[in-house]
Amino acid sequence: MKLINASVWRYSALFKICTLLLSTVSVQAAPQKAAQKPNVIVMYVDDLGYGDISPNGAQGVSTPNLDVLAKKGVNFTDAHSTAATCTPSRYSLLTGEHGFRQDAAILPGDAPALIRPGKATLPSMLQKAGYVTGVIGKWHLGLGDGSVDWNQDVKPGPLEIGFDYSFLLPATGDRVPTVYLENHGVVNLENEDPIEVSYDHQVGNRPTGVANPELLRMTADLQHSQTIVNGISRIGSMSGGEKALWVDEEFPDVFTEKAVDFITENKSKPFFLFFSFQDIHVPRLPNERFKGKSTMGPRGDAIAQMDWMVGRLMKELTAQGLEENTLVIFTSDNGPVLDDGYNDKAAEMLGDHTPAGPFKGGKYSAFEGGTRVPMIVYWPHKTAHIRSRALISQVDIYASLAGLVKQTLAADEAIDSLDMMDAFLGKTENARIYLLEEAVGTVALRKNNWKYIQPIAADKILPGWLANKDIEMGFEDTPQLFDLSDDIGEQTNHAENYPQLVAELEMKTKILLEKGFRNVQQ
Repeated sequence: MKLINASVWRYSALFKICTLLLSTVSVQAAPQKAAQKPNVIVMYVDDLGYGDISPNGAQGVSTPNLDVLAKKGVNFTDAHSTAATCTPSRYSLLTGEHGFRQDAAILPGDAPALIRPGKATLPSMLQKAGYVTGVIGKWHLGLGDGSVDWNQDVKPGPLEIGFDYSFLLPATGDRVPTVYLENHGVVNLENEDPIEVSYDHQVGNRPTGVANPELLRMTADLQHSQTIVNGISRIGSMSGGEKALWVDEEFPDVFTEKAVDFITENKSKPFFLFFSFQDIHVPRLPNERFKGKSTMGPRGDAIAQMDWMVGRLMKELTAQGLEENTLVIFTSDNGPVLDDGYNDKAAEMLGDHTPAGPFKGGKYSAFEGGTRVPMIVYWPHKTAHIRSRALISQVDIYASLAGLVKQTLAADEAIDSLDMMDAFLGKTENARIYLLEEAVGTVALRKNNWKYIQPIAADKILPGWLANKDIEMGFEDTPQLFDLSDDIGEQTNHAENYPQLVAELEMKTKILLEKGFRNVQQ
C-alpha cells in the first residue's frame, strides 16, 4: 500500500512539474505575440495649413478627434512637407527622396506613373518586412505609361511599386477622370460606355463650365471650367463612364469605409495604410451632415469632415483591438490656400481664422507657410505627450520606419531620408539641422532657426496662375535670410548683414540638391 501511494505521489509530482514547465513556456511565448511589428497608418490630408486644426489654434472650426491625438501623442510645431505642392510631397514621402530629383511637379490627370516599377518605395520596403500594404484616397502621382486607356487595366500604378491594394482618386478632385480606380480597374465602368480623357482638346458632348455656366453649383476660374461633373466644372475633358462617376459629397464615407475594410481584413498581420484625403482640396463639397459645422463655409466644413474621418478610423482601431499596436502619423501634403480655382467664399468667410497660423505664405510659397504643416504622431505607450519643437521632414518617415522594422536601406535608396524615430516618438527634440523646402519657383534651406531662400533664376518662368492665389510667395531675384528664432513671420531680411552665412547656406543648398542628405555631413 505504501509503494502504491509513493508511486501516485511521484506521478503527481511529475505532473505538477510538467504543468509548471508548460506554463513557463506559455509565459515566455506571450511576449513574442505582443512584440508583433506595429501597424502603421499615415493619414495624409490635402492643403491643410498649420493653423487649420484646433490643437494649433484654429478659429471657427473644431477638430475634437485631432485634439485627442495631439493630447495623447506628439504634436509638432516645426514639421514640414518636402514641398509646397502635393505631387512632389507625395513622391518624397513614398520614395524617401526629394521630388525635384525626378522633376516632380503638379501633374495633369493623364500623366504617366512618376514612380516607376523597380524603384524602392516605403511600401515595398515594408513588404519586405512582412507587411501588407494599402493606399486609399487621392493619388496624383501619375498612372500607366502615358495616354492611359481607362477602359483596360490601368498600370503601372500603386500595385507595381509596393502596394498590395489600392482604391484611388486617380489624380485630384478637380481633374478628370472623375472615377474611382480600384487596383487596376475603374469601378462600375460599363463596356458600352467607354471613358475618354483629354487635357488638350474637347472630347464627347458633356457640358463645360465655359459654355454652360448656368449648370454650375459653384463658379470657377478658366483653368477649372472644362467638363462638368456633379454640377462642378473640372480641369480637363472627359466623355463616357456615366455609371462610374463619383459624387464628391460621398468621398468621406466611400474612402473611410474602404479604409475600415482594409483594417479589418488585415488585422491578423502587420499592415501599412497610406490614407490619402481629398479634403480639404478643391472643390470643397462636404457631405450634407457636415454643412454648417464651422463658421467658414465649405472650407471650414471640409475641415470638420476631415476630423470625423480621422475619428472613424481611430474608433475602428479600438474596436478591433489594434490601437495599442498601431503607429499613426497625421500630417498634410503642403500649406493652405483659400482661393484655388473655385468661388466657395473661403477668403470672405475666414473671420479670425489664420490657416497657416503665425507663418507667412501658404501653398506654392517659399515662406514657412508653404511647408510647415500640422503633424501629430500617436502610438499608445510609445509616444510622449508633448508639443515638440523638433525640426522634422516628412521625407524622414521612410528611414525612420525602416529602422523601426529593422530593414537595411541600400546606398541609393531613400537618399534624403534620415532616421528620426526618437524625435517622432517625442523622446528627443534633437532632430534635423538642415532641411530643404521646395516651392514652385525656388528652394529654401533651414539650418536650425536660420532660413535661407535661394534667389530665382533670371530665366525662370513662373506659372501665370500663381498671380491669382493671393499668397506671399517669396520669389525674389536676391537672397533672403531670416532668423526664425525671433522672426517667425519672416519679416526682416538679414541677407545684407550676414553675407558669409548667406554664402555658406547657398553652398550647402547646392550640395544637398546634388547629393542628397544621407550622403552629406549633417
